[in-house]
Amino acid sequence: MRLLLDSNVIVAAFAARGICSALFEYCVENHEIVVSAEILKEIERALVRKVGVPRSVVRDIIEYVRGEAEEVSGLPVPKGICRDASDLAVLGAAVAGNCRYIITGDIDLLSVREYRGVGTISPRAFWEKMKRGKGRR
Repeated sequence: MRLLLDSNVIVAAFAARGICSALFEYCVENHEIVVSAEILKEIERALVRKVGVPRSVVRDIIEYVRGEAEEVSGLPVPKGICRDASDLAVLGAAVAGNCRYIITGDIDLLSVREYRGVGTISPRAFWEKMKRGKGRR
C-alpha cells in the first residue's frame, strides 16, 4: 500500500522510541512510502530546531528517508479543504503519490478524513488496523 507519513510521524520516529518508530520501520518493510520536498524540509527543520538533533545527523536521516521513499511533487489543492492552509501541500503530495492514507498526528489533517481517495489516519489507528490484518498491501 502507498502511504504518506506526515513530518510529525517521521520526526517522532527518529526522536524517540515508541509507536511512530515501530510504525516507520513497519511501513519501510511492508509498504511504499511517499514524501515531498516540503515534507523533507519540515522534517529537517523540526529535528534541528525542536528536537535539537545535530545537522550532520539530520542530513543522514533525510538521506535515509529519501532512499526509502518515493519523492513526489504535490498537486494543487483548493483552499478551504483543510483548516490549516499549510497542510494543503501534504494533501497534494498524497494525491500525487496515489496514496491510500496519510498517517499523521495533525488534528487539522485528521479532520479532513478523506480527500480524493486518500484517507487520513492517526499512527495508532493505522497500527491497530494493521494488527487486525486490514489494509494489507
